[in-house]
Parts: sequence; C-alpha cells; structure tokens
Amino acid sequence: MLKRIAIDGPGGAGKSTLAKILAREYEIDYVDTGAMYRAVGYKMIRNGIGCGDEHKLIEMLNETNIDFRNSHIYLDGEDVSGFIRTPEVSMMASECSKLAIVRNKLVAIQKEMGKSKSLVMDGRDICTNVMPNAEFKFFITASADERARRRYKELIEKGEVVSFENVLNDINQRDYNDTHRKLNPLIAADDAIVLDTTGMNIDEVIDCLKSYISGK
Repeated sequence: MLKRIAIDGPGGAGKSTLAKILAREYEIDYVDTGAMYRAVGYKMIRNGIGCGDEHKLIEMLNETNIDFRNSHIYLDGEDVSGFIRTPEVSMMASECSKLAIVRNKLVAIQKEMGKSKSLVMDGRDICTNVMPNAEFKFFITASADERARRRYKELIEKGEVVSFENVLNDINQRDYNDTHRKLNPLIAADDAIVLDTTGMNIDEVIDCLKSYISGK
C-alpha cells in the first residue's frame, strides 16, 4: 500500500522538521517543496534576476536542475541546503512562488515524484494541488509569534545576525503573500487534518500525526 503523506501550512510551522522525522520513521522518501522554491529564489538573487525579468527567469529555469539526496537539496549539482534559509531568500521564495512560470515547473516535478511511490512531501499547496489523492493529508499551523520564535532560534543557532522583530515581520508578510496569491493560495484542504501546534513540542506533534496515520 502506498503511504503518501502530504503536509501543508504557513512558514515556520515546522513542516520540514516533522516531514523529515516521519520519513525517517516510516523509511520513505522526503521531498521538501519549500526548499525547491527557496533554491530558485537563491539562484535568482545570486544571478541578479528579479521577478519582473520574465525572459531571464525563463532562461534560468530552463537551465535549472533540483534534486534531493539524503535530505539535502542540490541546485545544479551544488548542495545549497545551508544557504536557503535566510530572510532575504525567504522573501524571494515567497515572491517567486506567485509566478506561474516558476510554480508550473516545480509543481510538475513534484507531481511526478508523488505518482507512484511512498513519500512525505511538505509545502504550501501539497494537499490541495500537488498530491490531492495522498493517503494522509495534514495542515500544520501555529501562531505567528510562535512560528517567529522558532525561526529566530534556528537563525541565531546558525550564526545569523537578525532581530526577532524582523523575523516576525517576515513571517507576517509571507503569510499575507501566501494566502493572497491568485495561483494556488495557502488554504487547508477540506479533507486535511488541521493541527495547531502552538505550545506543543516536537514529540507531541509527531505522536499526534502518527496516531492519525495508524488509525486510518
């Protein structure tokens, strides 16, 4: 039996951490779709390409390869896992994800991945658009303050110089962008389990998800 687990939710909700743990526990592949958009945003910044540079962006996308190896994301053969979590890249990823040319390319790759094998995939529209027929669908959320605290802690531990206020503003802006974009806005699928993780630790959330999976 296929075990396709789709996880949606806003930025900073802990989707990637949860997805990695579930993939490891069930011994199935993990696909971080948010990292794919971050990789595109990172490449755009590195090449000085803005969201309005459609011709240059199309050329860049046609020459872009993204794959995953051992939970690391590779952009054109380079491991960029450690470079795509900065606030600057976060904002570019949120902006470029609104562009049809970017989403169409990445969604096509994601849909192909989710056709015929067990995996965990997380992002903004996995349950609603990429894997609507997934066996298990979750919408993970938390308050903006809680998500900002988690992201701030992550960035500080990586040595980034950021303020909590800037991280919170980034979270709020990304929430607005994600919920107001015309193309596949962030929304919980009708048949997804919605879980607010505010005040919960990672073990409590994992136990909750596994109870739903084992009980279905």
